[in-house]
Amino acid sequence: MADFPTQARVVIIGGGAVGASALYHLARAGWTDCLLLERNELTAGSTWHAAGNVPTFSSSWSIMNMQRYSADLYRRLGAEVDYPMNYHVTGSLRLGHSRERMQEFARVVGMGRYQGMDLDLLGPDEIRGRYPFLETHDLQGALYDPNDGDIDPAQLTQALAKGARQMGARIERFCPVTGVRREGDEWVVVTPKGEVRCEKVVNAAGYYAREVGAMFGRDVPMMVMSHQYLLFDTVPELAEWSTAQGAKLPLLRDVDSSYYLRQEKHGFNLGPYERNCRAHWITPEDPMPEDFSFQLFPDDLERLEWYIGDAMARVPLLEKAGLSKVINGPIPYTPDGNPLIGPMPGLPNAFEACVFTFGICQAGGAGKVLAEWITEGGTEWDMWSCDPRRFTGFEDPAYCIEKGMEVYGHEYGMHFPHARWPAGADRKLSALHSRLKDAGAQFGAYNGWERANWFAKPGDDTSWEGSQTWDRAGPWAPRVAEECAAVRDGCGVLAISGFTRLSVEGPGAQDYVNSLTASRIPRVGRVGLAYFADDKGRIVTEMSVIPQGPDCTWLITAGVAQLHDGELLSRQAPAGITVHDRSDKYDCLLVTGPKSRDILAPLTDADLTLPWLSAQQARVCGVDCTLMRVSFAGELGWEVHCPAADTATIWDSVTGGGATPFGMFALNALRIEKGYRAWKGDLSTDYTLLQGGLERFIDWSKEFPGKAALLAEKQAGVTKRFVTLKVDAGDQDAPYMSTLWHDGQIVGETTSGAWGYRVGASVALGMVRADLAVPGTAIDVEIFGQRCAAVVQPDGPLWDPANERIRS
Repeated sequence: MADFPTQARVVIIGGGAVGASALYHLARAGWTDCLLLERNELTAGSTWHAAGNVPTFSSSWSIMNMQRYSADLYRRLGAEVDYPMNYHVTGSLRLGHSRERMQEFARVVGMGRYQGMDLDLLGPDEIRGRYPFLETHDLQGALYDPNDGDIDPAQLTQALAKGARQMGARIERFCPVTGVRREGDEWVVVTPKGEVRCEKVVNAAGYYAREVGAMFGRDVPMMVMSHQYLLFDTVPELAEWSTAQGAKLPLLRDVDSSYYLRQEKHGFNLGPYERNCRAHWITPEDPMPEDFSFQLFPDDLERLEWYIGDAMARVPLLEKAGLSKVINGPIPYTPDGNPLIGPMPGLPNAFEACVFTFGICQAGGAGKVLAEWITEGGTEWDMWSCDPRRFTGFEDPAYCIEKGMEVYGHEYGMHFPHARWPAGADRKLSALHSRLKDAGAQFGAYNGWERANWFAKPGDDTSWEGSQTWDRAGPWAPRVAEECAAVRDGCGVLAISGFTRLSVEGPGAQDYVNSLTASRIPRVGRVGLAYFADDKGRIVTEMSVIPQGPDCTWLITAGVAQLHDGELLSRQAPAGITVHDRSDKYDCLLVTGPKSRDILAPLTDADLTLPWLSAQQARVCGVDCTLMRVSFAGELGWEVHCPAADTATIWDSVTGGGATPFGMFALNALRIEKGYRAWKGDLSTDYTLLQGGLERFIDWSKEFPGKAALLAEKQAGVTKRFVTLKVDAGDQDAPYMSTLWHDGQIVGETTSGAWGYRVGASVALGMVRADLAVPGTAIDVEIFGQRCAAVVQPDGPLWDPANERIRS
């Protein structure tokens, strides 16, 4: 076709609400030479049949940011682009049946307040004032969100598309993408209308994202669920009330029963998330069709019977409504229920903005985030919760189906800190797995690897029900206390399967790594922490660096950072330098505590007198190993890195010599007492290296990414500082993003918290306004709605502040 564009700066594949939002935000950023390709008409996929709810509620800080931005954008979008939109801001009620649910609500209220949202908790007697047709006899209360509501998904998409076109971007409808290839520094996108060459490309194909991903050689971790919602006819009593009030009822969510109920004109819209749910397009008998545009699945009401009955009991007015229509359409799910927004793993200038379970309420924010990735190389908010690289390749279709169905069936489930969701277990097992299991290990998945969280004894409650609490004192608490005591007084051993192990090799490899990090590279025979910043000086990642010589440097980082950190090292590597991932070839045992030297000495030919932060090659139990004198627990200790197949030999000897197995729950408590930061909690792009208290790791004498920004920040004055807090907490410790208060003002947030068994106190790490980062300053920490007194501690570890034990 003569007018078909053959060049574009960015090509977006997919014309739903998310794709249109990405185009709109790219154009707003000045990138107007962008093209969106849609196989059918705009909105033909999940957008077409979406219910259009626009909540801001989330227990995830980044998702809340994204949804709050969407709601703010939708309020003004129609007027800005001169396109009429039906956007009803009705407010919403989330019903709470239990103390635990009300605690969850209280935490979200605090987070929302920090983000400028006026969320509120209602007691049982206040609920009917907002929703007069509701039965409240068995409720503990509710969360009220005045910003919630619903929008017409098609109108939203068209408004975004119109705004993008007004700024110069282009949309080609009825133009399916049939292939993608890489030629030089360009992507070539193939369509029946012709080929388009572009600098960057985006997969925004919704529930077809996996098929589009395959064109890139990418197996997108996703599956597709069948979701039904029911439309009911006009109810005269509701019509009378709504006319008299001049308003609609708040959108109602009974999250413990797992459905939403919304006023639709003068009738109702009921949308359950049923436990007995159904996946589609997962068997040869039910293949994914080539084109499912504007189509639905057949009705399947039998599995919704309980939910319909429960909703009618909650709102008896619903019993008077006649069912008029059933919508049963496909909704994509990732294994954790969050979308994919960001760099496509392993491919240059390719991005994903797809697999949105709640695409309408997240589309506005997702477009902003995606545009920032493309135009700036990073995002305003740390968006690891949605980063495609959080999935590292073990998530095969069976795993995606199993986890996707679990997430759907528990869409409103509470994610308690000590609970292990059962689906998708045992995907990666170490050679120690049976030994850990026999010792009572209660496992958790870390990048698919099964690690022991704690070790139960006979008679301990290891049930799912026992884990359903926000309280510190669950069944694990006495065992974690014992494990911490063993590390403090004797020797503990922790199996840490799944560390990411990267080797940068080639002429000048060490100089190359040195150019990427703000930190000083240690000499051969030593190990050091290296911090990597973006151009704004923000914390991108932390790695342990073990130089082997000028042409080889080993790096160890978090298991889940495997693709993220691998790409950081490889994407700019000059010719001749390669990055090798050897994560699956080795395993690690942390042997730590004041008696660890005594236990290791008869097992190894290593020099155990070498100082803290030393690294050496040695034999342990006859096995060639790397011993690093480091301990995330903050005690004398060594990480013993050995071939994965030989781990059991060393484990048997270490435990036989008196070492006590301990788990990840204990390690978390121990590291917080030392002020050691955890990745994507305390260490994230929400903070700069200076804010994170990491200046002692910065080598100002060299050039590195973010140096100019950090120097400017240092000169202007750091606005917030990392602090350790002792908290006069109640039954719960401070979760991530608990709000910090001082003199009635919000002054910061926690980044992690736990009970410190060695110091006998609740400890929180956090960020506070710089002028308050002074030892002795009184701070209030809002923990599940309760403001608990806390005191800023001196800079340094609470436990063993002089590091005498770790250096002994």
